[in-house]
Amino acid sequence: MNRRSALTFALVLIAGATAPLYAQTPAVAEATEIAKWSIITAGFALAFAAGLGALAQGRGVSAAAEAIARNPGAAGDIRGSLILGLVLIESLVIYVLLISLILFFLKPFSA
Repeated sequence: MNRRSALTFALVLIAGATAPLYAQTPAVAEATEIAKWSIITAGFALAFAAGLGALAQGRGVSAAAEAIARNPGAAGDIRGSLILGLVLIESLVIYVLLISLILFFLKPFSA
């Protein structure tokens, strides 16, 4: 065996011995798992908030329409209370949207 073949064999042997060091899984696998679940959780939270917020707004509008039909003289007071209630219900949905966007884009639990 000549010197060049021995040197090539030694380099291949060293490269083969050190290859498993580079084959290990990165430490960010757990962080990506947490980020994935935070996005899924944010989606479900937004779905529940939007769905239940829409049901609450529908019930509020229905009750206000019925109240105005019973007593047209109190329509102004009922309308003011209705708009205030709808704003508060919608603000809760917007808060959940904001938190969902923070979880989706900022990934606060990742390393």
